[in-house]
Amino acid sequence: MKNMLFKHRSIRKFRPAPIPDEVLRECLEAATRASTCGDMQLYSLVVTRDKAMRERLAPCHFNQPMVTQAPCVVTVCADVHRFTQWCEQRGADPAYDNFEWFLNAATDALLAAQNLCVQAEIHGLGICYLGTTLYTAADIARILELPKGVIPLTTVVVGYPDETPGLTDRLPLDAVVHYEKYTDYTAAEIDELWAEREESEETKRLIEENGLENLAKIFTERRYVRRDNLAVSQAYFALLKEQGFFNN
Repeated sequence: MKNMLFKHRSIRKFRPAPIPDEVLRECLEAATRASTCGDMQLYSLVVTRDKAMRERLAPCHFNQPMVTQAPCVVTVCADVHRFTQWCEQRGADPAYDNFEWFLNAATDALLAAQNLCVQAEIHGLGICYLGTTLYTAADIARILELPKGVIPLTTVVVGYPDETPGLTDRLPLDAVVHYEKYTDYTAAEIDELWAEREESEETKRLIEENGLENLAKIFTERRYVRRDNLAVSQAYFALLKEQGFFNN
């Protein structure tokens, strides 16, 4: 398992071979074994294998080829709808239509998604998380006919890899681990933590391609710019209200 986790890479090119039903089912069952708030499983996984449906979802993911190329697309949703319905059918008065419960459901959903992905990689499948889900969550909700209390969080494409990309770099352990309490970073420590990434050939190539002076500006001026951040935040917040996560 350790070797598998340490070899993880995002796959963006897939062979058309379908995933055997028993393999997919095992991956989905692994997802259900993830830790969950109060044993409530506040998530739903919408599995899309139909080619026509994947083509409908593709524009929601900026028509990235892997969405139609991979044989399986899993939309990971925070879901308080099912548990609320169960409570109401038994005369209980649920109060899960609020932001706290969106956070609980989001945590459940992402834990389940990661279990699914680890199990998929054990079977020799490749996966890629799609951040585009947050950009077009309302369109995805409409296409998948999600009821109130259900909202998309992320999407995972799954299939047999048609590429073997190199491992992406990661910040050193000292960058993300704090012992006993949070220890803030000095300016010198920030420089040291990012030094290897900033000095890599990949970063030098990106700086040249983008005509910017450093990697940080590529993030803030090309990849995740302020106007897009605000627009996505506002649209997703509106969808949260529409889907009933701010009733209380």
